Amino acid sequence: MSDSFETLIGVPDLIRHGGAADWRIFDCRHDLANPAFGRSAYAHGHIPGARFLSLDDDLSGPRSGTNGRHPLPEPTAFADLLGRCGVGRDTQVIAYDDAGGMFAARLWWMLRHWLGHRRVAVLDGGLRAWCDDAQPLSTELPSVAPTRYVAAIVASARVDADHVRVHLGKAGMTLIDARSPDRFRGENETLDPVGGHIPGALNRFFRDNLQADGRFKPPGQLRTEFETLLRGRDAREVIHQCGSGVTACHNLLAMDHAGLAGSRLYAGSWSEWCADPARPVATGAPG
Repeated sequence: MSDSFETLIGVPDLIRHGGAADWRIFDCRHDLANPAFGRSAYAHGHIPGARFLSLDDDLSGPRSGTNGRHPLPEPTAFADLLGRCGVGRDTQVIAYDDAGGMFAARLWWMLRHWLGHRRVAVLDGGLRAWCDDAQPLSTELPSVAPTRYVAAIVASARVDADHVRVHLGKAGMTLIDARSPDRFRGENETLDPVGGHIPGALNRFFRDNLQADGRFKPPGQLRTEFETLLRGRDAREVIHQCGSGVTACHNLLAMDHAGLAGSRLYAGSWSEWCADPARPVATGAPG
């Protein structure tokens, strides 16, 4: 078995190991305003050996109108998909996109935390870093031998709306919202029918995890920034959320990379929360 990567991987290591028999690469490009973008971009050129996974079709399940914009898929269906893509429990999985890990982190969280799959990492800098290193792109669809992926769901990795509601305002839960500051305040909301945030949430825009070149900040810097935000609160009490449970995974990845393990995800996030008018809503900057 080759080296194991569990949070981020750089281009040099992907070049060195990417062709190994026990490695699988996934292109997770997406555009919230144009859902067809990712598949089209993949067809026009992707990292050699990569397969495409759609945020809407593969990394999300059916929407009911009350379970958020990107509810998690049914676990056995997701496990079947992984098996068809040649992923087993010991496979090293690499996810990338062209948005600083915005969408690739969703696949990372689903495997690393939800399924307890240890060997999964996001390509630091994504497709931009790959191309900046003058690496080739391919239009070929790779052929892999299917296998059987045995799902072992880690139920404690996520919480639901009832858990969040019951623990609002109580010690032992710190909500971190990954959306942009304006959407957090309830301004310029274009994706969900209600603007605002869950009362008591802190705001950490996921893009603040990145450097100007699209790569993640060093672990020490990320740790300092998150510890400043938390003000002494335990990282294991953190519940991440965003608009639909996607960019929240970016903050969770950043915390893990910084050595602040144990935080969890509210997968339904704001789009699920605001679907019920009985749930409280706050606006403005955090107190």
